[in-house]
Amino acid sequence: MGGVVGVYGFSKEWRMARFIYYSLLALQHRGQENCGIVTFNGETLNYYKGSGFVDQVFSKPETLEKLQGWIGIGSVSSISQENPEKIQPVIVWEPIPIALCYDGKILNFRELAEKEGINCEDEAEFLARLFSVELEKTGKPMEAIASFMGKVKGAYSLIALTGRGEMVVARDRCGVKPLTIGSFGFDYGVVASESCVMDVIGADFKNDIQPGEAYIFDEHSIERRQVLKPNPRFCAFEYVYYARPDSIINGKSIYEVRMKIGEELAKEHRVNGGEVVLGVPETAIPFAVAYSNKTRTPLGIGFVQTGRRVRSAIKPTEFERIVGVQLKLNPIRAAIAGKKVVLVDDSVVRGTTTKNTVNLMRNKMGAKEVHVRIGSPRLIAQCPFGTDVPPKDELIAVHLNAEEVSKVVGADTFHWLSLKGLVRSIGIPRKNLCLGCFTGKYPVLAG
Repeated sequence: MGGVVGVYGFSKEWRMARFIYYSLLALQHRGQENCGIVTFNGETLNYYKGSGFVDQVFSKPETLEKLQGWIGIGSVSSISQENPEKIQPVIVWEPIPIALCYDGKILNFRELAEKEGINCEDEAEFLARLFSVELEKTGKPMEAIASFMGKVKGAYSLIALTGRGEMVVARDRCGVKPLTIGSFGFDYGVVASESCVMDVIGADFKNDIQPGEAYIFDEHSIERRQVLKPNPRFCAFEYVYYARPDSIINGKSIYEVRMKIGEELAKEHRVNGGEVVLGVPETAIPFAVAYSNKTRTPLGIGFVQTGRRVRSAIKPTEFERIVGVQLKLNPIRAAIAGKKVVLVDDSVVRGTTTKNTVNLMRNKMGAKEVHVRIGSPRLIAQCPFGTDVPPKDELIAVHLNAEEVSKVVGADTFHWLSLKGLVRSIGIPRKNLCLGCFTGKYPVLAG
């Protein structure tokens, strides 16, 4: 799981490192383990990468100053890397220098690496090497990426920067992972996982890069081609949890979708006599607002966050996830004590954090009743496309029904949103959504 950005300035006066830096801050919710920036200055690729939050890795002003160049790409990732060279964007220097970052998962990585005679253990490095070889063969970036896309099977939103000063962008034919495009003035030149990046750096959001589409940016032109026939299978979990509420993905406002989720949840699982609706920050707040409006139950502020925004669900270890929740959410006693509480959250994965939260509200804060409502269907399968969903045997919904989960987490009642309710909320036909983590049935991704 991660976030990617690329910015192409059509004047050599531009200095893109700081634009990439602020873009990565906007995408920090998609990955908090490591990050990196690569720029092109007309002669070579310059880079800086490290483990930690974006503002920690780039804490020294001189770090960004040294990243000269009018073209830049960057990445944040939720995957820990012991080897700094494997942090994205990865760089290969031959046969043609390529820096590359992507969000997704390559399903035929091993098979294709053996077939192409590319010996490496890292997916991103493999993709960079494969594209470098294709570019040497064809000499033309669009022909190279077209050949590349024909061979690679999987889910990917990809941005590459060549040692010749070209920026290459591609999205797989199913478009599982989001990828948007925007402009500075009249020229397209900003590509990012989410449209919120455009708002943060002052660019204009234009559209989504379409499934199976590729773009080539160079100093003279922008080339665009529908390389593969589109077969949309957009990730539904982006709308529930991963994307920022101020983003627009696949033509849908994340905020509006989440408000509709709250309304659907209220229709399906109203709590009679509820005295206050509390949303778990931050993702579930729109769910709670809409649920409150629909049921005419007062909305409260139930939690205060401590420190920076930490997405505990994408932390790599159980200890970090539990500590992350305890640190970031402190219940407000006055909002909870003696009340029949409707607690709205975005998802329940293992059930551990929900159990901790309900226990705090009931036993420490003095809640009279706690009724848990979840703004997504039951999570029952691990994602094969790179979204951070744990293995099946760790998912509480695989083993227990709603009544049983209610007993485990200590709630008076517990309910998930229905699959039909989620699809209605997103407003995209079910056939064009990837709902695999909720159904166990994933789309077949071909090159």
